Amino acid sequence: MYINSAYLKNAKIDLKDCTKPLIVGSCGTYRLSGQPSDIPVHWPRGRLDYQLLYVAGGKARFFFGREETVVEAGSMVLYSPLEEQRYIFRAADRPEVFWVHFTGSDAKKILRCYRMTNQQHIYYTGTRSEFRWLFQRMILELQLCKPLYEEMVSSLLNDLLLLICRQLERRPDTIQDMMVEAISYFSEHYNRDINISDYAKAHHISVNHFIRSLKQYIGMTPKQYIASIRMANAQMLLENSSYSITEIASFVGYADPLYFGRLFKRELGMTPSQYRRQFLNRNKGEEK
Repeated sequence: MYINSAYLKNAKIDLKDCTKPLIVGSCGTYRLSGQPSDIPVHWPRGRLDYQLLYVAGGKARFFFGREETVVEAGSMVLYSPLEEQRYIFRAADRPEVFWVHFTGSDAKKILRCYRMTNQQHIYYTGTRSEFRWLFQRMILELQLCKPLYEEMVSSLLNDLLLLICRQLERRPDTIQDMMVEAISYFSEHYNRDINISDYAKAHHISVNHFIRSLKQYIGMTPKQYIASIRMANAQMLLENSSYSITEIASFVGYADPLYFGRLFKRELGMTPSQYRRQFLNRNKGEEK
Protein backbone atom coordinates (compact mmCIF):
# COMPACT_ATOMS: atom_id res chain seq x y z
CA MET A 1 0.00 0.00 0.00
CA TYR A 2 1.15 3.54 -0.77
CA ILE A 3 -0.29 6.61 0.91
CA ASN A 4 0.74 10.26 0.76
CA SER A 5 -1.32 12.97 2.42
CA ALA A 6 -1.00 16.55 3.63
CA TYR A 7 -3.09 18.86 5.81
CA LEU A 8 -3.54 22.61 6.06
CA LYS A 9 -1.27 23.83 8.88
CA ASN A 10 -0.74 20.13 9.73
CA ALA A 11 -4.14 20.11 11.45
CA LYS A 12 -6.10 16.88 10.89
CA ILE A 13 -9.46 18.42 11.65
CA ASP A 14 -12.83 18.53 9.95
CA LEU A 15 -12.78 22.05 8.57
CA LYS A 16 -15.51 24.59 7.83
CA ASP A 17 -14.16 28.07 7.15
CA CYS A 18 -15.93 30.89 5.34
CA THR A 19 -13.23 33.55 5.75
CA LYS A 20 -12.02 33.00 2.18
CA PRO A 21 -13.77 32.02 -1.07
CA LEU A 22 -12.04 28.62 -1.40
CA ILE A 23 -9.87 26.81 1.15
CA VAL A 24 -8.20 23.42 0.80
CA GLY A 25 -8.10 21.58 4.13
CA SER A 26 -6.29 18.43 3.06
CA CYS A 27 -5.25 16.41 0.04
CA GLY A 28 -3.81 12.95 -0.50
CA THR A 29 -3.61 9.73 -2.44
CA TYR A 30 -3.98 5.98 -1.89
CA ARG A 31 -2.55 3.24 -4.08
CA LEU A 32 -3.53 -0.23 -2.92
CA SER A 33 -2.30 -3.54 -4.28
CA GLY A 34 -1.16 -5.56 -1.25
CA GLN A 35 -2.01 -5.80 2.41
CA PRO A 36 -4.29 -4.80 4.04
CA SER A 37 -6.88 -6.47 1.87
CA ASP A 38 -9.20 -3.46 1.97
CA ILE A 39 -9.63 0.02 3.41
CA PRO A 40 -13.21 0.79 4.46
CA VAL A 41 -14.28 4.39 5.12
CA HIS A 42 -17.58 5.35 6.74
CA TRP A 43 -18.65 8.74 8.08
CA PRO A 44 -22.35 8.27 8.92
CA ARG A 45 -22.89 12.00 9.48
CA GLY A 46 -20.48 13.12 6.80
CA ARG A 47 -18.05 15.99 7.28
CA LEU A 48 -18.26 19.75 7.52
CA ASP A 49 -16.40 20.25 4.25
CA TYR A 50 -16.64 18.97 0.67
CA GLN A 51 -14.67 15.97 -0.51
CA LEU A 52 -13.71 15.27 -4.13
CA LEU A 53 -12.17 11.88 -4.98
CA TYR A 54 -10.53 10.95 -8.28
CA VAL A 55 -10.23 7.28 -9.23
CA ALA A 56 -7.05 7.43 -11.30
CA GLY A 57 -6.53 3.68 -11.66
CA GLY A 58 -8.25 0.39 -10.92
CA LYS A 59 -11.65 0.87 -9.33
CA ALA A 60 -13.27 1.75 -6.01
CA ARG A 61 -16.61 0.86 -4.44
CA PHE A 62 -18.98 3.55 -3.16
CA PHE A 63 -22.30 3.22 -1.35
CA PHE A 64 -24.98 5.80 -2.02
CA GLY A 65 -27.83 4.67 0.17
CA ARG A 66 -27.75 0.86 0.37
CA GLU A 67 -26.54 0.22 -3.17
CA GLU A 68 -22.91 -0.49 -3.99
CA THR A 69 -21.61 1.37 -7.03
CA VAL A 70 -18.36 0.27 -8.67
CA VAL A 71 -16.56 3.37 -9.89
CA GLU A 72 -14.00 2.78 -12.64
CA ALA A 73 -10.81 4.71 -13.39
CA GLY A 74 -11.41 8.13 -14.92
CA SER A 75 -14.21 9.15 -12.56
CA MET A 76 -14.61 11.90 -9.96
CA VAL A 77 -16.82 11.43 -6.90
CA LEU A 78 -18.14 14.46 -5.00
CA TYR A 79 -19.50 14.52 -1.44
CA SER A 80 -21.24 17.58 0.01
CA PRO A 81 -20.97 18.74 3.64
CA LEU A 82 -22.91 16.67 6.20
CA GLU A 83 -23.61 13.94 3.62
CA GLU A 84 -23.00 10.34 4.66
CA GLN A 85 -19.79 9.00 3.13
CA ARG A 86 -19.23 5.29 2.76
CA TYR A 87 -16.77 3.63 0.40
CA ILE A 88 -14.18 0.87 0.30
CA PHE A 89 -10.84 0.35 -1.43
CA ARG A 90 -10.04 -3.32 -2.08
CA ALA A 91 -6.59 -4.65 -2.96
CA ALA A 92 -8.07 -6.94 -5.61
CA ASP A 93 -9.39 -3.87 -7.45
CA ARG A 94 -5.90 -2.26 -7.45
CA PRO A 95 -7.29 1.23 -6.82
CA GLU A 96 -5.31 4.43 -7.15
CA VAL A 97 -7.35 7.26 -5.66
CA PHE A 98 -6.64 10.94 -5.06
CA TRP A 99 -8.77 13.03 -2.70
CA VAL A 100 -9.12 16.63 -1.58
CA HIS A 101 -11.20 18.22 1.19
CA PHE A 102 -12.19 21.84 0.76
CA THR A 103 -14.46 24.56 2.13
CA GLY A 104 -14.93 28.32 1.75
CA SER A 105 -17.59 30.99 1.42
CA ASP A 106 -17.87 30.47 -2.36
CA ALA A 107 -17.28 26.70 -2.52
CA LYS A 108 -20.90 25.84 -3.38
CA LYS A 109 -21.14 28.62 -5.95
CA ILE A 110 -17.84 27.64 -7.58
CA LEU A 111 -18.94 24.01 -7.87
CA ARG A 112 -22.25 25.06 -9.41
CA CYS A 113 -20.40 27.30 -11.86
CA TYR A 114 -18.32 24.28 -12.90
CA ARG A 115 -21.37 22.05 -13.37
CA MET A 116 -21.01 20.06 -10.14
CA THR A 117 -24.01 19.94 -7.81
CA ASN A 118 -25.22 17.95 -4.81
CA GLN A 119 -27.72 16.20 -7.10
CA GLN A 120 -24.94 14.11 -8.66
CA HIS A 121 -22.12 12.13 -7.10
CA ILE A 122 -20.16 10.60 -10.00
CA TYR A 123 -18.65 12.51 -12.93
CA TYR A 124 -16.83 10.66 -15.68
CA THR A 125 -13.92 12.85 -16.80
CA GLY A 126 -11.48 10.33 -18.25
CA THR A 127 -7.95 9.54 -17.09
CA ARG A 128 -5.72 12.53 -17.76
CA SER A 129 -2.19 13.19 -16.55
CA GLU A 130 -3.20 16.78 -15.71
CA PHE A 131 -5.58 15.55 -13.00
CA ARG A 132 -2.85 13.51 -11.35
CA TRP A 133 -0.38 16.41 -11.61
CA LEU A 134 -2.79 18.90 -9.97
CA PHE A 135 -3.47 16.58 -7.04
CA GLN A 136 0.24 15.91 -6.58
CA ARG A 137 1.01 19.63 -6.64
CA MET A 138 -1.66 20.32 -4.00
CA ILE A 139 -0.17 17.63 -1.76
CA LEU A 140 3.32 19.06 -2.20
CA GLU A 141 2.23 22.65 -1.52
CA LEU A 142 0.53 21.59 1.72
CA GLN A 143 3.64 19.67 2.77
CA LEU A 144 6.23 22.36 1.98
CA CYS A 145 4.26 25.34 3.37
CA LYS A 146 6.13 27.87 1.26
CA PRO A 147 5.05 31.55 1.31
CA LEU A 148 1.48 31.98 0.02
CA TYR A 149 1.01 28.22 -0.21
CA GLU A 150 -2.62 28.48 0.97
CA GLU A 151 -3.43 30.74 -1.98
CA MET A 152 -1.45 28.49 -4.34
CA VAL A 153 -3.23 25.30 -3.31
CA SER A 154 -6.63 27.03 -3.63
CA SER A 155 -5.64 28.16 -7.12
CA LEU A 156 -4.64 24.59 -8.02
CA LEU A 157 -8.02 23.31 -6.82
CA ASN A 158 -9.77 25.92 -8.93
CA ASP A 159 -7.69 24.78 -11.94
CA LEU A 160 -8.73 21.19 -11.21
CA LEU A 161 -12.43 22.10 -11.07
CA LEU A 162 -12.09 24.12 -14.27
CA LEU A 163 -10.44 21.18 -16.05
CA ILE A 164 -13.20 18.86 -14.83
CA CYS A 165 -15.81 21.26 -16.20
CA ARG A 166 -14.02 21.41 -19.55
CA GLN A 167 -14.10 17.62 -19.73
CA LEU A 168 -17.79 17.56 -18.86
CA GLU A 169 -18.57 20.22 -21.48
CA ARG A 170 -16.86 18.28 -24.24
CA ARG A 171 -19.00 16.63 -26.84
CA PRO A 172 -18.79 12.84 -26.97
CA ASP A 173 -15.27 11.86 -28.01
CA THR A 174 -14.81 11.11 -31.67
CA ILE A 175 -12.53 8.25 -32.64
CA GLN A 176 -9.92 10.79 -33.72
CA ASP A 177 -9.98 12.47 -30.31
CA MET A 178 -9.52 9.11 -28.63
CA MET A 179 -6.63 8.18 -30.88
CA VAL A 180 -4.84 11.48 -30.23
CA GLU A 181 -5.24 10.96 -26.49
CA ALA A 182 -3.98 7.37 -26.78
CA ILE A 183 -0.91 8.44 -28.77
CA SER A 184 -0.15 11.10 -26.17
CA TYR A 185 -0.49 8.58 -23.33
CA PHE A 186 1.65 5.94 -25.01
CA SER A 187 4.34 8.52 -25.85
CA GLU A 188 4.50 9.60 -22.21
CA HIS A 189 4.44 6.09 -20.70
CA TYR A 190 6.16 4.04 -23.44
CA ASN A 191 8.80 2.65 -21.04
CA ARG A 192 6.20 1.18 -18.69
CA ASP A 193 4.22 -2.04 -18.92
CA ILE A 194 1.07 -0.77 -20.66
CA ASN A 195 -1.87 -3.15 -20.70
CA ILE A 196 -3.74 -2.37 -23.93
CA SER A 197 -6.87 -4.18 -22.73
CA ASP A 198 -7.00 -2.16 -19.49
CA TYR A 199 -6.44 1.08 -21.39
CA ALA A 200 -9.28 0.36 -23.81
CA LYS A 201 -11.61 -0.66 -20.98
CA ALA A 202 -10.85 2.53 -19.03
CA HIS A 203 -11.88 4.53 -22.11
CA HIS A 204 -15.06 2.52 -22.66
CA ILE A 205 -14.08 1.02 -26.01
CA SER A 206 -13.62 -2.64 -26.97
CA VAL A 207 -10.04 -3.83 -27.34
CA ASN A 208 -10.49 -4.98 -30.94
CA HIS A 209 -12.17 -1.72 -31.97
CA PHE A 210 -9.42 0.29 -30.27
CA ILE A 211 -6.63 -1.66 -32.00
CA ARG A 212 -8.32 -1.39 -35.41
CA SER A 213 -8.98 2.35 -34.95
CA LEU A 214 -5.40 3.15 -33.98
CA LYS A 215 -4.06 1.13 -36.89
CA GLN A 216 -6.34 3.03 -39.28
CA TYR A 217 -5.21 6.33 -37.75
CA ILE A 218 -1.40 5.84 -37.68
CA GLY A 219 -0.83 2.61 -39.60
CA MET A 220 0.33 0.68 -36.52
CA THR A 221 -1.22 -1.31 -33.71
CA PRO A 222 -0.72 -0.02 -30.13
CA LYS A 223 2.05 -2.56 -29.49
CA GLN A 224 3.80 -1.64 -32.73
CA TYR A 225 3.57 2.06 -31.92
CA ILE A 226 4.97 1.58 -28.40
CA ALA A 227 7.79 -0.58 -29.79
CA SER A 228 8.62 2.08 -32.39
CA ILE A 229 8.97 4.74 -29.69
CA ARG A 230 11.14 2.43 -27.62
CA MET A 231 13.43 1.72 -30.57
CA ALA A 232 13.68 5.39 -31.52
CA ASN A 233 14.70 6.34 -27.98
CA ALA A 234 17.10 3.41 -27.77
CA GLN A 235 18.80 4.67 -30.95
CA MET A 236 19.10 8.14 -29.46
CA LEU A 237 20.69 6.78 -26.27
CA LEU A 238 23.08 4.57 -28.26
CA GLU A 239 24.16 7.58 -30.31
CA ASN A 240 24.42 10.18 -27.55
CA SER A 241 25.26 8.41 -24.28
CA SER A 242 27.73 5.98 -22.78
CA TYR A 243 25.09 3.91 -21.02
CA SER A 244 25.48 0.15 -21.32
CA ILE A 245 23.13 -1.89 -23.50
CA THR A 246 21.52 -3.32 -20.34
CA GLU A 247 20.89 0.14 -18.95
CA ILE A 248 19.43 1.41 -22.22
CA ALA A 249 17.16 -1.62 -22.46
CA SER A 250 15.84 -0.85 -18.98
CA PHE A 251 15.42 2.87 -19.74
CA VAL A 252 13.20 2.19 -22.74
CA GLY A 253 11.07 -0.47 -21.06
CA TYR A 254 12.77 -3.86 -21.48
CA ALA A 255 13.81 -5.76 -18.35
CA ASP A 256 15.57 -8.44 -20.43
CA PRO A 257 18.50 -6.99 -22.45
CA LEU A 258 18.73 -10.14 -24.60
CA TYR A 259 15.09 -9.77 -25.65
CA PHE A 260 15.73 -6.08 -26.32
CA GLY A 261 18.73 -7.01 -28.48
CA ARG A 262 16.69 -9.45 -30.56
CA LEU A 263 13.92 -6.91 -31.15
CA PHE A 264 16.45 -4.21 -32.01
CA LYS A 265 18.16 -6.45 -34.57
CA ARG A 266 14.82 -7.45 -36.08
CA GLU A 267 13.84 -3.80 -36.51
CA LEU A 268 17.19 -2.31 -37.59
CA GLY A 269 19.10 -5.24 -39.02
CA MET A 270 21.93 -5.09 -36.48
CA THR A 271 22.52 -5.50 -32.76
CA PRO A 272 22.60 -2.46 -30.43
CA SER A 273 26.39 -2.81 -30.12
CA GLN A 274 26.83 -2.92 -33.89
CA TYR A 275 24.57 0.11 -34.28
CA ARG A 276 26.63 2.10 -31.74
CA ARG A 277 29.91 1.17 -33.43
CA GLN A 278 28.58 2.05 -36.86
CA PHE A 279 27.36 5.43 -35.61
CA LEU A 280 30.69 6.23 -33.92
CA ASN A 281 32.71 5.16 -36.98
CA ARG A 282 30.52 7.27 -39.26
CA ASN A 283 31.01 10.30 -37.04
CA LYS A 284 34.79 9.81 -37.00
CA GLY A 285 34.77 9.63 -40.79
CA GLU A 286 32.85 12.90 -41.04
CA GLU A 287 35.29 14.65 -38.73
CA LYS A 288 38.32 13.85 -40.96
